[in-house]
Amino acid sequence: MWQEYLYPVTVAEAVQMLADYGGRARVIAGGTDLVLQLRSGERQAFCLVDVSRIEKLRGITETDEIITIGAATTHAEVAASPLIRRRAEVLAQAAAEVGSPQIRNRGTLGGNVLNAQPAADTALALLALDAQAEVVGQGGAYWLPMSEMYAGPGVSRVDSSTKLVRAFRFRGLGWQAGSSYRRLGKCKSIALPVICAAAVVHLDGAKFVSAAISLGPVAPRPWRPAAAEAWLAGQPAADENIAQAAKLAQQDAKPRSSLLRCSSDYRREMVAVLVRDTLSSAVAAARR
Repeated sequence: MWQEYLYPVTVAEAVQMLADYGGRARVIAGGTDLVLQLRSGERQAFCLVDVSRIEKLRGITETDEIITIGAATTHAEVAASPLIRRRAEVLAQAAAEVGSPQIRNRGTLGGNVLNAQPAADTALALLALDAQAEVVGQGGAYWLPMSEMYAGPGVSRVDSSTKLVRAFRFRGLGWQAGSSYRRLGKCKSIALPVICAAAVVHLDGAKFVSAAISLGPVAPRPWRPAAAEAWLAGQPAADENIAQAAKLAQQDAKPRSSLLRCSSDYRREMVAVLVRDTLSSAVAAARR
């Protein structure tokens, strides 16, 4: 367990604190995952650097059609944001699925992503939105695509003992664009998901310009079925083409059997169901 607990008030101060402890400190915000991991011994830290008091790490803004969300913004704030609900509905829906009301009011967008679980709700939505994360360390700041955030299950490429994520950014959805998120669980209470799916589509009249699909947990990290996405580009936004994309995603997905998440055969069947459902809902939203 940790021995020291610090409250920086600026990002620069937080980064300096991490450097001072030479890898023995970790960033904490909501702590809904990290505290449990520290108590179980899954992760270790001598010092925790609590960034929840840094005002510039919270908030949701839009400039020149680019939406920026502070990494310490809570799931509840994301789910309730009129801007996110209007311009990135998939993210609002995903944030509303995280944990319980208590967890959504405490847990943060950055924490959900950096915990690096393959089925993290908001991470899947951000991946479908082609989002980037702004990473800050001693060497400065840089933007990292969501697709490059993961080294493996539970392992982020951002080392929280030396760096922190300041914000996420993506282009807001506009005319003839729509999105959707679905989560399948074994019951309505808090439980590990069987399959999660996010979809973002852009239309030109009756045809797909592009489609982004993200799925979890069907791979070691949040995953996008490239063949399904490529198939939809330029195709009419019709049920038969959506069904074909769902079939392609199903063929490439590799969910494992799990006592907690059901058999691999069942989960593979549900990949097709959720891809079809999210794409159809996203198309309907784009047409509205």
